[in-house]
Amino acid sequence: MLNTKYNLSKKLLENISSIERLYGQLESQVVPKKLLLNLEKHNLVKSSFSSNSIEGNPLSQEEVTNLILGDRVPANRDEKEVRNYFDILKQIGKEYDTLDIDTILKIHKELLEGVENEIAGEIRNSKVVVGNPTEDGTVVVKHEPPKHTRKEIEKLLEELIDWTNTSEELPILKAGIYHHEFVYIHPFVDGNGRVCRLTTTLLLDKLGYKINKYFILDDYYDIDRIQYSDSLHSADSGDKTEWLEYFTDGVKYSLQSALAKIEEGLKNISFNMRPTNREKDVLDLIKKYKEITSSDVAKDLDISRQQAFNLLDDLVSKGYLEKQGSTKNSFYILR
Repeated sequence: MLNTKYNLSKKLLENISSIERLYGQLESQVVPKKLLLNLEKHNLVKSSFSSNSIEGNPLSQEEVTNLILGDRVPANRDEKEVRNYFDILKQIGKEYDTLDIDTILKIHKELLEGVENEIAGEIRNSKVVVGNPTEDGTVVVKHEPPKHTRKEIEKLLEELIDWTNTSEELPILKAGIYHHEFVYIHPFVDGNGRVCRLTTTLLLDKLGYKINKYFILDDYYDIDRIQYSDSLHSADSGDKTEWLEYFTDGVKYSLQSALAKIEEGLKNISFNMRPTNREKDVLDLIKKYKEITSSDVAKDLDISRQQAFNLLDDLVSKGYLEKQGSTKNSFYILR
């Protein structure tokens, strides 16, 4: 039986409220396409660096950036790990759009392809423990997963996936509970943390949070890996409150960082790419109506159809709007 015990503490309630407010602010921002694409690219690279760094990958952020943006062929295991993670991450919500066992196994297989081929895409069928090595060569056990046969582990994963599909938990809490339960089950010999963070990203995307497009989580975990591990395993005893407080702290931190990046980016865009006052009026209209036509703009702003068309056309050129539909029945939406 899946354990979802936690206390809706004052801190947890405050974090949930802050997350909804911050995410609403992000979604209400009108951002040029180029700036949004740059933010998404930065998020994908940063997440690929941070998630692998947590697991001990020695590549620096600069090395990871050069590897990915330089589109180099990985030269060794460390580079292959990062490249595999990046290739999977950029397909979240696209090729990977369903959270099920087949998807989890496919992600694990692609993550370890060329790194540990013999266990890639295979649920473990042996006993493992999670711990920290000491100087004398022994291991201090931090966690022993509940099951150790492939059949039993598959059953636990199926129960977890069924819960994510049927539970009425708040989306952010659902993602946090999933994150802990996946690590608690520890379905693979290696790669559990990275697969967990990738599939938590997929779950958040399914729940309506455009993670990667706006924000990431891995950089928060990488700030203090010991705190991340300790907070995560605090839930092993049954009460997930401490972990969920930490998890929501991370979401809040990441959203604040994303807003700061967008605000800084908007300050730095060239003057001729900024919307004029009249164009801002059009953007206010489209935020209100979600989609508009040149006729809508002409009527609401009391201007000619040609003036409305020119305003919309300029906003498309600057990257704020996208034109959809045929010429005769075209309409405009925010990018």
